[in-house]
Amino acid sequence: MLALRLTRVAQPAVHLRRLAVAAASAATGFLLLSALGHAMSHQDPAASTLRLTWCTAPLATTVYFAVAVARTDPGTKPRPGLSAIGLGPARLMITSALTTALATTVGSLLALVTFLHLRGDLTGVPFDGAATEYLAAGQPLPLPATLTLLSLVPTIASLATALTLRPKDPRRPAQHGAPRKYGRFGAYGLAAARETFGAYGRFGRQAAGSRAAGAMGVPPLERSREWGRVGADGTPQAPGSATDPSAATPDTAPANVHEPDPHLDPPAPREAPRGLPWGITVLAAGLTVEAYASRTADPTSPGLLAGWALTALGLALAAPGLSHLCGRLLQSAHPGALRLLAGRVLMEESARIGRPLGIVCAVASAAYTTALVHDTEVQPLGSLTDLGALVVVGCTAATLLTAAVEAKQARADTTAALLRLGAPTAMLRSAAALRAGALLALFGPLTLIVAELAALPMAAN
Repeated sequence: MLALRLTRVAQPAVHLRRLAVAAASAATGFLLLSALGHAMSHQDPAASTLRLTWCTAPLATTVYFAVAVARTDPGTKPRPGLSAIGLGPARLMITSALTTALATTVGSLLALVTFLHLRGDLTGVPFDGAATEYLAAGQPLPLPATLTLLSLVPTIASLATALTLRPKDPRRPAQHGAPRKYGRFGAYGLAAARETFGAYGRFGRQAAGSRAAGAMGVPPLERSREWGRVGADGTPQAPGSATDPSAATPDTAPANVHEPDPHLDPPAPREAPRGLPWGITVLAAGLTVEAYASRTADPTSPGLLAGWALTALGLALAAPGLSHLCGRLLQSAHPGALRLLAGRVLMEESARIGRPLGIVCAVASAAYTTALVHDTEVQPLGSLTDLGALVVVGCTAATLLTAAVEAKQARADTTAALLRLGAPTAMLRSAAALRAGALLALFGPLTLIVAELAALPMAAN
């Protein structure tokens, strides 16, 4: 019920993205049902299995697009006060998964209605039977297989959304070089951060801290040393003396009270993504598999799909590191305010923008490779290959645009702060154009290089 209410009161842009997810789910569901129809009307198990295998490409891109849309849904973002009414991070994660399942289920039902209409099961065979080549018209559909294929997109998309938006552990990982202290039974952890004098002396925090220390089992003598009542040698201090904390004012701190820790510096900038070496390795493996698969007589062999999948995975792993490197290059050689702003934002958004950009590069390189090899006609899905290609290209492009919207939402506070400081709007637009140009200058040639390397073995045959 909550998912339906959030869906109903959403903004028009959110509804448009959800409709796009439903349309992609409908196209993918129709491709899966057409593979089932081909298996029923053709006595060729190998060809039917190959057709169903190639449906994994639009299925994967549809799920990836659905997860990206769920991440940018403002109705399921954690906000102050929601936990008090039972809408914590776990409940919002479940709501996002249900919203994704709702949109994809609508698309699957639309695919079923379209498939049955083209088969002639509803109002007669349309188009004079021209669209019944792979629909197994006149044969009853097996209900278990139909429901299984139609439930693939909603099930995988909702599970992927729940896995992506699951509540994270708020505790920060241990930093290298941070001081540790040992406790009972050999347990150790990060040393507690020291507090200033005001944390002890104001608003009765000192007494509360004493009770908390006693509850933790700290001996009274140690607590007295902590608060300055007893010296290091165990000698009681006289009340009102220079070493008595009760005689100190907020403006004069005693010598033995904790000083600010020099290790408590502002947080360091985000580190560069570490997937660049792995991405290059997987990309090389994908190109190798593609070269080996292109030596066979069948250009639609599963090896070609596996090579393309590895290539896409390699580019997705390497793209965040390349985007971070691009942001560093923008700030090199005495940058001005414009290049500095564009580079810092690009470094901050490298992980969010990089992966969809890598997938787009993989799809573009695959399309360019197919265009380069004119004498090889690749039709893995038969007459529905164009529909499958449209789903893959559309979902990857829409995912990249959705990631850009998510990045804009993430830096909304920073943009507002820059505008309050007097930064002109034209400067922010120029910085965005500079980031887009830098990414295009880096990933454009990379796409062409990957496409040329993938096309070399095919052209040799």
